[in-house]
Amino acid sequence: MAPAQPAAAPESGYAEGFRDGVFTGGEALVAQHIPPDHILPAVAAADLIEAGFRQYAPTLTRLASPHEMAVHIQGALDAQRPLSVVRLGDGELLTLAADTVLPGEQVQELAPFLPYAGVPRSTPDIRAELAEAIRGADWIGVPISRAPTFQGLLFPVLRHFGIDWSRLNLTSSTINYSLHHSGLLLPVVQGRRVLLIGSQAAELGALLNGHGVQVTGIIGTVEGVADIPRVMQQTAEHSFDIALVAAGIPAVILCRRIAGELGRVAIDFGHLADKLVTGELHL
Repeated sequence: MAPAQPAAAPESGYAEGFRDGVFTGGEALVAQHIPPDHILPAVAAADLIEAGFRQYAPTLTRLASPHEMAVHIQGALDAQRPLSVVRLGDGELLTLAADTVLPGEQVQELAPFLPYAGVPRSTPDIRAELAEAIRGADWIGVPISRAPTFQGLLFPVLRHFGIDWSRLNLTSSTINYSLHHSGLLLPVVQGRRVLLIGSQAAELGALLNGHGVQVTGIIGTVEGVADIPRVMQQTAEHSFDIALVAAGIPAVILCRRIAGELGRVAIDFGHLADKLVTGELHL
């Protein structure tokens, strides 16, 4: 008699959920388009996606690369021309989506971090100010991720606010990190008067000074969107060429206003400030 075979290990909940999710998002969607009493032999969902992608490939939109963005930023600095670079992540998009393309209660469930990011509660005034900043910014970083709270919200939100994405100058929402990883951050700011805004401004200033960067001003923690008028007033009192703003969602509005009202270059610096200060990333 052949020896008994060991029982197969039970499938983990994660593996089972992953398998079911792949099926639901692939073959199950294909099945909805197959007429009754028919099958589509030997054609996988991946094959259909590949064939469909070839059809839509001509509509691909290219985002400005880190090297191109560095050229734009340095060109504006050399010409003493205003320039704003803002970035849209899930925080900004969920703020705009609240009570517009998504119910406000759903946004609260999806984004309990919004108060930490500077928006205690998404209101019509905040949404209008944020949308206007996006509309007026020189460069907008958009998410590459097609996840539901990233690109899944990006285009519905822009459409709701009447913003034609095809008229925007687009780069990646992680352009701050890309500039750093490409070795372009220090060359952009060296030889310039730099203003730092955000909770890590003092620590980041010391770090930049150690690399020969002239930090001429520091503005500490930005207490949400309600604090923007104070920050703008203090910003106007400093002499600087470029502002690096790490202030959560208010950074989008601040960068646009610094460029538009003060005629300077302003970059939405984001959590790159934290990672440099903690040593997770190095200049």
